[in-house]
Amino acid sequence: MIGKIIVDVATNQTDRLFDYLIPEEYIDTIRPGMRVIVPFGPRKVQGFVIEISDSSDFDIKKLKNIEELVDVEAPLTSELLSLSNWIKEKTLSFHIAVLKVMLPAAMRAKYKKEVKVNEDTPFDLLHPDIKQLFNNKDDSKDWDELLKNSTEIQKKLLLQCIKNEELRIEPRVGTKETKKKQMIIGPNMTEVELTSFIESLTKQGKKQREVVQYFIENNKPIPIVELMEKTETSRSTIRTLVEKEVLYQKEIEVRRDPYEGRVFKKTAPLPLTEEQSKAITPILDTLNKKQHQTFLLRGVTGSGKTEIYLQAIDKALSEGKEAIMLVPEISLTPQMVYRFKERFGSNVAVLHSALSTGEKYDEWRRIRDKKVKVAVGARSAIFAPFENIGMIIIDEEHETSYKQEESPRYHARDVAIERGRYYKCPVILGSATPSLESYARAQKNVYVLLTMEKRVNNVQLPSVSIIDMREELRNGNRSMFSEVLVESIQQRMERNEQIVLFLNRRGYSTFILCRDCGYIAECPHCDISLTYHRSSQSLQCHYCGHSETIPTRCPNCEGDSIRFFGSGTQKVEEELYKVFPQCRVIRMDVDTTRRKGSHEKLLEKFGNGEGDVLLGTQMIAKGLDFPNITLVGILAADSMLHIPDFRSAERSFQLLTQVSGRAGRHKKKGEVIVQTYTPDHYSIVDVKQHDYVSFFKKEMVLRKQGGYPPYYFLTIVHVSDTDLTKVVQVAEKICQFIKSKLSTESSIFGPVASAIPRIKDRYRYQCMIKYKVEPNLSKVLQEIIQTYQTEMSRSDLSIVIDTNPYMMM
Repeated sequence: MIGKIIVDVATNQTDRLFDYLIPEEYIDTIRPGMRVIVPFGPRKVQGFVIEISDSSDFDIKKLKNIEELVDVEAPLTSELLSLSNWIKEKTLSFHIAVLKVMLPAAMRAKYKKEVKVNEDTPFDLLHPDIKQLFNNKDDSKDWDELLKNSTEIQKKLLLQCIKNEELRIEPRVGTKETKKKQMIIGPNMTEVELTSFIESLTKQGKKQREVVQYFIENNKPIPIVELMEKTETSRSTIRTLVEKEVLYQKEIEVRRDPYEGRVFKKTAPLPLTEEQSKAITPILDTLNKKQHQTFLLRGVTGSGKTEIYLQAIDKALSEGKEAIMLVPEISLTPQMVYRFKERFGSNVAVLHSALSTGEKYDEWRRIRDKKVKVAVGARSAIFAPFENIGMIIIDEEHETSYKQEESPRYHARDVAIERGRYYKCPVILGSATPSLESYARAQKNVYVLLTMEKRVNNVQLPSVSIIDMREELRNGNRSMFSEVLVESIQQRMERNEQIVLFLNRRGYSTFILCRDCGYIAECPHCDISLTYHRSSQSLQCHYCGHSETIPTRCPNCEGDSIRFFGSGTQKVEEELYKVFPQCRVIRMDVDTTRRKGSHEKLLEKFGNGEGDVLLGTQMIAKGLDFPNITLVGILAADSMLHIPDFRSAERSFQLLTQVSGRAGRHKKKGEVIVQTYTPDHYSIVDVKQHDYVSFFKKEMVLRKQGGYPPYYFLTIVHVSDTDLTKVVQVAEKICQFIKSKLSTESSIFGPVASAIPRIKDRYRYQCMIKYKVEPNLSKVLQEIIQTYQTEMSRSDLSIVIDTNPYMMM
């Protein structure tokens, strides 16, 4: 039998199936989708079995054997294997990169080198300095660790011994997938025997008596740590009782449960409004008919989309099927998770970035072992290894975080629709502000459009006021808060209501500038200004992490007119305390939510009324539902409008609408105050009217004029290197090649420097292709990668092709 295997070596030459012989002992157990360890050249690597065949195009005598199986059960189903092929073609990625992204991080291979004494080298004849590194002839050491802990003399000797073949290096493939173990202690005797043991103890055996007494009263095993706590005893006392065979100890596997100890009250489905019933009916019909259909559910914020998701999933489960629910990472708030846990109990696995590697691995195993029927998670949860999917839902489908920005550059929405086709099940894309591409597809009946224009219980949408900050400046108000906003915050605090303040910038101020000579502190490795962070008293680059101390004098002209410009969340917090000294502010941004669980703790504090103002960046824009929020203030609403990206108006409109939707979601009326320097821009005017359709029409006119999606497809070729001349030369060659190969219907722009021309000391150029139909494109792009493959492996050159770019920077 032959195993056809994709090996874990990401190069063009190796991006194909390799044939290996399946040893006799594995013939009955090996399956497609399993990981194996195989010899590849001089080393051993991990590989994925894609097919099993009884023939090979190569000479069987020359084939090598599969060395060992990594899995007992295949982690990838046959459907995921065929999906990996589809993604590989669509995103121009290496097959191995796609297969690896489908598994949790704990299962990705780690390659280590082990050093051993060669079999035919007598241990006693080794150099004394080398001999002391090994315990005996059979001992093996990690090569990297050995080099790190050796002296210079030992390093030279080690390399000499390897050259003389006294020592040998063996590759070892491992993974991080460890199962969590726990030591438990239990009674090894009956109650009567335990009682007679207590009677036989002397006065000195007081602690032993207490431990045994505990088991007489509680006749069940208990973790050793808990036992020590409950009986206030030491490990040595327990060890003595185990040695006397009064108690037994055993190591068991325990599942890491991120929600351990939480009690979720079961909730029942809520009665649906007329709009909700109308929206859910065609979804359930499709489910009953076992058909695939993509639905675009456009419902204003607070219209009850989540309840539709819950009831649609419930229906799929009642038919014995499984469901995947995707939520953007940023709105995977505890609130969202709780709603699913309360409805479906332990039938839900949650996958998101706040979990540890081990917790994610355990949640993934629960899905694979069919212990759960629902997976809720961010982008990568789309690869949940279910085998009978009945419903796939993507909430906030317009979110750019559904697009992976490193290889393989897939979009979760495309993968969801492809899986929906395979399982003949409905896919729901939900949003208050769908992406223009999705809404245009719904207009053309590619998707089925479902609309909900009213909030649940007829709660009114919040009133929106637009404040022209230019007027404020003319009236002498130089603060970051308009007079209207200050008054409104004061009113809410007097009424004990809560406020959300949104600013899409973290840090204290955006940049520092010398007023005398115009010097701006820039990152030495990236062409971007440094951001001032007050808490660490430093200037930081948000691209490469470079940090430096704040200059007291201008490094350029030695003047002392260094000033801070722009405002970040830290600065807003400080200004708030100046205006409202008694105000309790909870700040949420990347800096305050770095620690595990901090996101949840801050929201819990706010939900319990321990804060008056929730101040934050994008992470507070979605998924929050607190009844006491009656005011949302948006500072610098146009900060996103002026980014060099054709989607900037769309993103501004979406974000402002999402943030506005946090106000007045229950009985209390909501108000939104938008502060801006461009009050007449259509993306801001339409937020005031909550009018998505009007925004869509205006934006589509501009997209058509500019030749952008959804009217055209885009592909960007990024070229980067540490050598500027080389980048320009390669980018020009690539552009000329593309122009010569594609039809005249397609437009090729560039090469030009990227919007940020240098990041981490790498110069960046790009070339853009706009096309409607271009059957040749994939072949041309593959040819570019193949041409430069060798050069990329030997130098700093990097060529990245994005066939559906979301990041234009």
